[in-house]
Amino acid sequence: MENISRKSFLNQFLGLSAFAVLSPYISKAQCEKITEEDFYQKTVQANSKEVAKILQVLASDIIDIRRRLGYDLANLSAAFCEPTSPYYQKEELVPFLNKIIRFLLKAQKEDGTLDLGNLASPPDTAFILEPLCVAATILKKNNTASLNEVKSSLKVFILKAGEALRTGGIHTPNHRWVVSAALSQINALFPNPAYVSRIDEWLSEGIYNDSEGHYLERSMIYSEVIDRCLITMSRLLKRPKLLEPVRKNLNLTYFYMEPNGDLVTNDSRRQDQYLPINILNYYHDYRYLAIKDNNAEFSAITRFIEGIKGFEEKISVDLLPFLLDEPFYLKPLPAPQNPSVNFEKFFKTTNLVRIRRNDTTTTLFGGNDFPITIASGRSTNPNFFAFRKGEAILKYMRFSTDFFNTGYFRSHGITHENGKYILHQKIEAPYYQPLPKQFKRADGDYKHSSSTDGRFWNKMDFAHRPQSNIKTLETTITSEEKNGTNELFFQTKGAEGVRVTIELCFKEGGLLSGLKKIEGASNDYLLENGTGEYSYGKDSIKFGEGISKHAKITGLEGEMYSSHFGSLKTEGMRVFLTGITPFEHRFVIG
Repeated sequence: MENISRKSFLNQFLGLSAFAVLSPYISKAQCEKITEEDFYQKTVQANSKEVAKILQVLASDIIDIRRRLGYDLANLSAAFCEPTSPYYQKEELVPFLNKIIRFLLKAQKEDGTLDLGNLASPPDTAFILEPLCVAATILKKNNTASLNEVKSSLKVFILKAGEALRTGGIHTPNHRWVVSAALSQINALFPNPAYVSRIDEWLSEGIYNDSEGHYLERSMIYSEVIDRCLITMSRLLKRPKLLEPVRKNLNLTYFYMEPNGDLVTNDSRRQDQYLPINILNYYHDYRYLAIKDNNAEFSAITRFIEGIKGFEEKISVDLLPFLLDEPFYLKPLPAPQNPSVNFEKFFKTTNLVRIRRNDTTTTLFGGNDFPITIASGRSTNPNFFAFRKGEAILKYMRFSTDFFNTGYFRSHGITHENGKYILHQKIEAPYYQPLPKQFKRADGDYKHSSSTDGRFWNKMDFAHRPQSNIKTLETTITSEEKNGTNELFFQTKGAEGVRVTIELCFKEGGLLSGLKKIEGASNDYLLENGTGEYSYGKDSIKFGEGISKHAKITGLEGEMYSSHFGSLKTEGMRVFLTGITPFEHRFVIG
């Protein structure tokens, strides 16, 4: 890429002369910060700092295969080829470039794969190929003789890996597009109709993207992976229709975003349903579509991401190689227009509700996959409610009963009636009668199967046994939001004398008042009556009325966890309310 003057770049890249105060989504201070700094030079500086760290690390032997090696090679390549970098054409980088690619070649298996995360894995090899192909594209434009070995070695590695991707298999839905995106990058470097044929074979399965913008895995981690893969395939294969699901997913992602950039993951079917995820990794995707579609709201989100804590450490450090690989990202963003910060969205395909009132947000979730089975690819999150007011964060609310050790409440969907959201669960726990004569076996060796309520397994042929003494527990939770305050009404009926527990988990590091500390627990409290308050920084959340009818606050997960000594307990400050069925309780939080 030709050397762009700093003044010219600033004018083109930032495009902010008409960028007035955009409140409350992007503040005036953020705008001023953006206009005062040369973003591209800042990116070069971030790359330089990263290269300095890489050189220190690579002074020692490379021991482990890790995906980061691909980014290390890409960052070194970008530094060597960028005229404004202090490492521009510095020969000291060349031995380290060769060191990385030699290690990868040595680790590469005969079939072209790497043991990276999984054994001999085509999709994991595809992940590392993304930055390696970016590096190869950058180096291809540079004729420095000392780069010949690394370019030749990169070609050998990439082509061998390309065969693994062209013929190899995958595990998860997003892997299809990771492999296809890598093949499109390889094809751009070393054209081969066989690569495109394999991409078409995967694409012929169809890209699932529902009416609201969810991909199959409903994961904020893997949705971003898919978005980036489809963008890569679209631009390199010249297939604009591949951007349609990306637009839908990025529109959805905004409504899942908290005011600080965190993303809601309650409805995920992957590991992030219990992990904190931030919108930072979506930067490339929003930036590309903002420019491509002249999308003012995506432009505002792009600017917002640039101001999130962690942008420099997690995004800027790896940004330069991608800017050199695809100069389209250097085109000016359209004038930003803030998306709404006052909305109520009911995502019916996953039974998730998002309500935002400026810096106050509410999340409701009732979309688990039944029967509940703990496995990757299934939604099992019991966090049915979450609430934020600025820095004060209720991470989740859960409801548990000791009804036959069935554990946490998980709603069978959400309905919306008269401005209220209704979550509901009905559990039946039977006792089993002797098998009818026609199903009895003299050897007693019956089918190993699940009990009809899904709580346990045994060789009892449960499906053919008459049931009796059926016990029922039915819970309804109604939630109504008014200007940032939520009123929840709990009702549990059926079996009597069952202990129920409401569990609230607030972000660690805050202050709680109006509560009773539980002895022997560092961060567990009871709200016996009245109201409590949680404060973090300048913000606070008030909640109540309290209720305390029993002291059981352990083993809330239920039998599917306790039999394997598992736990859903997370970091945080926990508050408990307890009752006995029949149970009715009104609870306000705001």
